[in-house]
Amino acid sequence: MSQSNLECFKAYDIRGKVPESLNENLAYKIGRTFVSELTAKTVVVGHDIRLDSEKLANALKKGITEAGADVLDIGLCGTEEVYFHTSRNKADGGIMVTASHNPKNYNGMKLVSKGAKPISSDSGLKDIEYRILHNALGSCSSEPGQITPLFDKQSYISHLLTYINQENLTPLKIVLNPGNGSAGVMIKQLIELLPFNCILINQEPDGNFPNGVPNPLLPENRYVTSQAVKNHQADFGVAWDGDFDRCFLFDENGDYVEGYYLVGLLAKILIESYGKAKIIHDPRLTWNTIEQVKQAGGTPVQSKTGHSFMKESMRKEGALYGGEMSAHHYFKDFAYSDSGMIPWLLISEVISTSGKSLSSLVEDRRQAYPCSGELNYKVENIESTLDKIEAHFKDASPEVDKTDGVSLDFGNWRMNVRPSNTEQYFRLNIESRANKSLIEEKIKEVEGIIK
Repeated sequence: MSQSNLECFKAYDIRGKVPESLNENLAYKIGRTFVSELTAKTVVVGHDIRLDSEKLANALKKGITEAGADVLDIGLCGTEEVYFHTSRNKADGGIMVTASHNPKNYNGMKLVSKGAKPISSDSGLKDIEYRILHNALGSCSSEPGQITPLFDKQSYISHLLTYINQENLTPLKIVLNPGNGSAGVMIKQLIELLPFNCILINQEPDGNFPNGVPNPLLPENRYVTSQAVKNHQADFGVAWDGDFDRCFLFDENGDYVEGYYLVGLLAKILIESYGKAKIIHDPRLTWNTIEQVKQAGGTPVQSKTGHSFMKESMRKEGALYGGEMSAHHYFKDFAYSDSGMIPWLLISEVISTSGKSLSSLVEDRRQAYPCSGELNYKVENIESTLDKIEAHFKDASPEVDKTDGVSLDFGNWRMNVRPSNTEQYFRLNIESRANKSLIEEKIKEVEGIIK
């Protein structure tokens, strides 16, 4: 902990090693400062399944109540449940204790204000950090707040079910893999209300992560879900990260479906259901999304990558839906927040009503716009690397877009290179127009510049 910054305060949230960067003492101070900074009267608090999450949440609640605010304690949950209850109960803010997909020895917090609006570095997080560093926590109240348990998940589950018509559902066979994360608690209650034949794997919440940290974005973490789909001859599979604000789908062949293609598919589904609307997308991979949105009669709008930027754009545009290729999906009626549950429910209804397999719903899009998926590289100087890449391709006269990092459009292929906002990585995405071999060629070319 230096005098200029707290290393666990990041661009979008709080995240770091426990107890070196984040501990109960700091959690208490965050609670005190959060109430003072927001002049909060009621705060929703939840936590994930990590071994130290409950202790951190208890310290956080102590700080909140000593500052005079009441706590709606929703206990063990997913991040989106904090968003939901903050909005539904008209609370002044909400805090989720989670480190999502980070390693076992990490933990963190995601903060929102009224209406589940994200609190990030440019909307209050730096102010909270500054006040903690200067011991300006706000005064303790002579009348401490009260903690009210709110463990009933039924209102949240009932809301999820409003996105589908249950009468349309058929008895699909679906593999569900919570990855020993928070989704296991809720999913069992949800599927009791659905006609599916569900095969649950790694469903028991366990902060020891006996089957590895739940992060299906990593290719090595996809095997178990893929194999289960094949072994059970399931219609499709779903896997979640630790706090289940992202879901990852596998088709009936066990093949991973890139989040990019799901953005276009979900946009199409929602426009067909709700009518013409604006759809927000990130700049990393865009062609397929733009085409599908326009074909459905919607209006695509580009936003900078990251949940705070996406949510801000959605509110500004009044957008129906927003999607990132990294598996974050945002919904207007879900307080413009991301959900890892709504997407797979929507997909299950489409498969039920159309009689089409998941692979057939996305295969033509995979062929029309093949992509690299997100590739990550560690480099010494991200800014100079971006400059080198832009200079290398300058003579090809690409269309340049600097909404987020650098996007270069060459007509038959395009790329986006950008620094990560959450990790020390340089991220690369490439797509083409029906030319998969060109992607491999361009990956090698860019890697040559990076190295």
